[in-house]
Amino acid sequence: MRRWVWPIAAAVAAVLAGFVAFVVSLPEPGSARVEPADGIVALTGEGGRLIPAMNLLEDGLGQRLLISGVNPVTSKSSLRNLLHGGKLFECCVDLGFSAVDTRGNAEETARWARDHHYKSLIIVTVDYHMPRSLVEFGSEMPGIKLIPYPVADAIDAPNWQTVRRLGGEYFKYLASTVRAFVIASVHQARS
Repeated sequence: MRRWVWPIAAAVAAVLAGFVAFVVSLPEPGSARVEPADGIVALTGEGGRLIPAMNLLEDGLGQRLLISGVNPVTSKSSLRNLLHGGKLFECCVDLGFSAVDTRGNAEETARWARDHHYKSLIIVTVDYHMPRSLVEFGSEMPGIKLIPYPVADAIDAPNWQTVRRLGGEYFKYLASTVRAFVIASVHQARS
């Protein structure tokens, strides 16, 4: 039993150090310099992701906007009303209904980007979700330039809930990173 104490302690210390590094490296909402891209993608979920994405479209920073992971019972007209969208919403906003998680967002977006022949995308999601999103999207679309646009989490939660949310996101990020590494290694071995 004693011989396992130090390896377990080292593993716990590594996980804690990784978590601290993850939290410290999170992008600051609103700090991103946004360059124009072919398309804009907003991931549905917590936080105010859709209005900033719509603003980017209205500012001419992308040709089209994909809202990925929309609930199947949501209509385009209800989203248009929610976002105060006008003609630009009708012509240039696409809704993706197939994604139920971040990996699904990446797959849905990859199909959309291929259909439109896009080579660059602005990704709009909350700050703590951005690292995992970039890993998943990069794994699905290795040839497409991804431009992060982190937004603030609109949920005002107690500190313990924030730590729990960040901890859960950190472990999902680690799992996504490992999965992306394995996929890249398999593709490289086949080449």
